[in-house]
Amino acid sequence: MKYHSFTKVLLSLVLLIIFVTPKIASSGEKTEIIKLGKWNQVKLQEIIANKPKTTPEQIDFFSEQFLGTPYGANTLTGDINTPEVFTVDLKSMDCFTYIDYVEALRLSATLDEFDPNLKDIRYKNGKVSFQNRNHFFSDWPIRNNDNVTDITYEIGGNNAVAVEKSLNLKSDGSTFLPGIRVVPRKFYYIPSSAIDDELISKLRTGDYIGMYTEIDGLDVTHTGIVIKQDDGVFLRHASSKKSNQKIVDEDFKKYTKNVPGIVVYRPQ
Repeated sequence: MKYHSFTKVLLSLVLLIIFVTPKIASSGEKTEIIKLGKWNQVKLQEIIANKPKTTPEQIDFFSEQFLGTPYGANTLTGDINTPEVFTVDLKSMDCFTYIDYVEALRLSATLDEFDPNLKDIRYKNGKVSFQNRNHFFSDWPIRNNDNVTDITYEIGGNNAVAVEKSLNLKSDGSTFLPGIRVVPRKFYYIPSSAIDDELISKLRTGDYIGMYTEIDGLDVTHTGIVIKQDDGVFLRHASSKKSNQKIVDEDFKKYTKNVPGIVVYRPQ
C-alpha cells in the first residue's frame, strides 16, 4: 500500500514538472509558458473529472474555481516585435484570458485536452501567433462558431442596435495593435437602457458578456460571465477596479447600467 501511494505521488510530481516547465525550441526560444499558481496537474485533472453535466453548470463550476484570483494585465507574450509564446497563467488573469481558461476547461474531458482546446479558442485555427490571436471579443463567435453563438439580436429583439466598425482602427487613423490588420465588422449590441428584468430573464448562467464601447476601433472593453443564483444575477469577471483587483461576482444590473450596452455569446 505504501509502495503504491509513493508511486502515485512520484508520478504526480513528474507530471507536474513536465506540465510547468517551459518548452524550449531548438533555436533556444520558449514555445510555452505555464504558471499554475495555487494549482497543479492533479488538482486540475480532478476538477475536470468532477465537472457537472450541463453547459451552464460547467461554466459556473469552472469559473467559480478562480474566484479571488488576482487580476493581471498583459499576461500573454507576443506583439509585432516579439514572437508569440503559448501561455497558461492561472496565477493572474485579465477579463479575456479568464474566459479563455473557463471555456477551455469546459470543453475538456481530460487535462491532456486543455492545451489544444485553449489554442483553438485563443487563436485562429489553433495556430499560435500574434496575428492569429483573437484580439477582439467578436472574433469568438466567428472563429469558435462550433462552441459559441452570438445571441445578442435574438434576445435583444427590437432593442438590439446594429453597428459597423473598423476594428483596430483609431479615430486618428492609427491602430491599437500594430501588426494586426483592420477588420471591418458588423454586429449588434443591446443598449444598457434596455437591460431590464425581462431581458435578464432571457439570459442564462454561463452566457459570456461583452461590454460594448462607443470607442472607434473596439467592439468591447470588458468581458464577463452571467451567473444566476437564488440571491440574484451576477457578472463574474476579472475586475481591474482598484477596490477589487481580482475575480469577483458583482450585481449584473448595477454593473451594466454604467456601460453603453452589452453583447451576448452563448456556449453550446
